[in-house]
Amino acid sequence: MQIIQPGWRVDRVVTETMPGACHYDCRRCANNRSERLAEVTEKSLETQRLGGVLQDAGIKLDSVASSIDTVSGMAMIRGLIDGERRGEVLAELARGVMRSKIADLSRALEGRFDDHHALMCQLHLDHIAQLNEMIAKLDAQVEAMMVPFARPRDLLATIPGIGPKAAAAIISEIGTAPAEFFTTDAHLASWAGLCPGNHESAGKRKHGKPRKGSQHLQPLLVECAWSAVRTNGRLKARYHRLVIRFGGYRNPVAKKRAIVAIAHTLIVIIWHVLATGKTYTDLGEDFYTRKADPEKETQRLLARLQALGHEVTLTPAA
Repeated sequence: MQIIQPGWRVDRVVTETMPGACHYDCRRCANNRSERLAEVTEKSLETQRLGGVLQDAGIKLDSVASSIDTVSGMAMIRGLIDGERRGEVLAELARGVMRSKIADLSRALEGRFDDHHALMCQLHLDHIAQLNEMIAKLDAQVEAMMVPFARPRDLLATIPGIGPKAAAAIISEIGTAPAEFFTTDAHLASWAGLCPGNHESAGKRKHGKPRKGSQHLQPLLVECAWSAVRTNGRLKARYHRLVIRFGGYRNPVAKKRAIVAIAHTLIVIIWHVLATGKTYTDLGEDFYTRKADPEKETQRLLARLQALGHEVTLTPAA
């Protein structure tokens, strides 16, 4: 039996009570994932530095293209490094949808790019290529380490918003049997920092901020929640209902509060999917519509129309 010592963090207790082999593999996978995240962050910073060199040379590629880190953008940068300075020639290197912007690209690629800028750009491109190679190797290693956890990973991938990589990250944080360490889904949600805040004063419950939870799992589930609400289903319907309840679509805070609530719903679903070993079955986008009592909903809408000054006559459908 594991006894919680004073000053221990909950995640330390969970870590030390995991079965040896499973815990070791999950921890190694988590470490590799953390290293991958660091390399991805470094790649993003290196791309920003590359953009800074282009800005210094008067090349406004990022003002036309959505990102310089694309096939077309990289081809144009390599053209500049190779010595081509004519904007109209460089713009012809655009591919796909970028070809519709050739006129704007021609003007954006006219600048004062010289040999110093070429050297700096080449150094940044070499570093980005090295980071891409490291990320690919880490991805391959994580895939190899996830082979023993293929079944729970496939189960998690049935949940909207959670793909294979996100499923691997979740398993690396909570293992394959969270019910052994978190007695309820609420316990897991609390550990992840996704429980609703509790702020009550004078008998009135007010909005409270969620507690600080897992620094890796919490942002991951929020990202998954944004993906989930773009998929038709119960989670998308719940998100829109919550946005309206929290203040409407014009209120950015309402959207953020709603997405955290969806992340909480996801962690609850994850606990039940792994605890039962069953795939996720979506309840449908019309879940809340079917759940409502037709008679009560009719009276509610009728009262609303009458409050707006309308006289309504109900006629049963044939």
